[in-house]
Amino acid sequence: MRVILFGAPGSGKGTQVTLLANFLGVRKISLGDILREAVKKDSSLGQEVKIHMERGALVSDELVSRVIEENIDDKGFLLDGYPRNLDQAKKLEEILSKKNSDIDRVIYLDIDEQTIVDRLSQRRICGSCGANYHLVSLPSEKEGVCDACGKELVQRKDDNPEVIKKRWSVFVNEANKILEFYENKNKLVRIDGRGDIKEIFERIKKEL
Repeated sequence: MRVILFGAPGSGKGTQVTLLANFLGVRKISLGDILREAVKKDSSLGQEVKIHMERGALVSDELVSRVIEENIDDKGFLLDGYPRNLDQAKKLEEILSKKNSDIDRVIYLDIDEQTIVDRLSQRRICGSCGANYHLVSLPSEKEGVCDACGKELVQRKDDNPEVIKKRWSVFVNEANKILEFYENKNKLVRIDGRGDIKEIFERIKKEL
C-alpha cells in the first residue's frame, strides 16, 4: 500500500507515521530523513542539498523532487513531509507514473488552530538526541530530562503561540490546494486529529 500522511505542524503526524508504518508493514519515507541522508552520502545531489541547508534556505521543489525520486519505488511506502504544495503533489504523480505506480490513500489529520497552539506550546524536545515530549500527553519520566539520553529538554524557539499561528496560516494556504487535489481523485481520507494517540490511530486503522 502506498500512503501519504499529511497534517499541520503539531497535528501528531510524527507519532502516527511510525505507528502506521509498523501496522502496514511498509517503509517509512520521511523527507527530512532522506534529505539528511543525501547530505551524509555526499553525492552530487547531496552536495546541492547541503548548500541550501547551510544557507538556512528552503530546499527547492525541483531539488526535493529529485531526492524523492531517488528514494521511492513501486513497492509499499508511507510518505511523510512530501508533498508540501500543489506543484510537489503533481510532480509526485509524474514520478510514480514513471514507475507504473500511484498513491492509494492520502490520510489528513484534521485539526483546528487552537488545538495546534495548545499542543506545540507545550511540546519539549531533547537538545541532544531530538526526542519529542509533551508536558500533558507525553511527559518525560523525570521533569525536564530526556528518558532516552538523560539530557535537558528544551522548548523550540518557534513553539510560541505567535509563531505557531503564523506557521498555521502558511500551512492552511497550501494545504487546501493539496486536499482538493486528492479529494478530486477520491483518495483523501480525513481523520479527526483531536484526542489521544491511541484514539487517533484507531480512527486511521478503521478508515484503511
